[in-house]
Amino acid sequence: MSEGRAETPRGPIARAADAIQAGDLVVYPTETVYGLGADALDPEAITRVFDAKGRNRSEPISLAVPTPETALSYVSVSERERAFMAEFLPGPVTVVMAKRAVVPDALTAGEDRVGIRVPDHDLAHALLDAVEPITATSANVSGRPSVTDPDSLDSEIRAAAAEVLDGGETGGTGSTVVDVERGEIHRDGPLVADIEAWLQAHP
Repeated sequence: MSEGRAETPRGPIARAADAIQAGDLVVYPTETVYGLGADALDPEAITRVFDAKGRNRSEPISLAVPTPETALSYVSVSERERAFMAEFLPGPVTVVMAKRAVVPDALTAGEDRVGIRVPDHDLAHALLDAVEPITATSANVSGRPSVTDPDSLDSEIRAAAAEVLDGGETGGTGSTVVDVERGEIHRDGPLVADIEAWLQAHP
């Protein structure tokens, strides 16, 4: 356990984990932007995330797990994907892979693939050590800017969240979203040049 994680206050983490287990929403920091977390296997909790964000139900939401190994419970992973995850996760990257049946269609808008996020942030790790998987979507109303400081949270998001984990200011750029098997980058973000080079080197 890192020194930073050892110093993480247990009170807020425990309250946030309890809230997620009860079907409520929490705001949590990542190395990119603040995320809106709920039980990623609970369709009702997922619906609350969509409602809080005013997000179109046709737009899938990713899920966050504490380690790449944990992701194997929720997605089917090829050898190429496994190698990619070993290279880039934890980190500011969302990897889109074939979902297992345990992942509800409410999360993926009926698609057979789901984005996997393994945040590289002590507070996010502490939360995911306590409860997983949780939704990995930016903590903002759809169409508004992503949030890098909890003081800037939209009032609708703050009202919907049972707990806000304050990790100070975050990195500020959403994760790069990549489908490794299909060789497609869906959203540019951190490490995108390295990811493009990796995809070319590992056809």
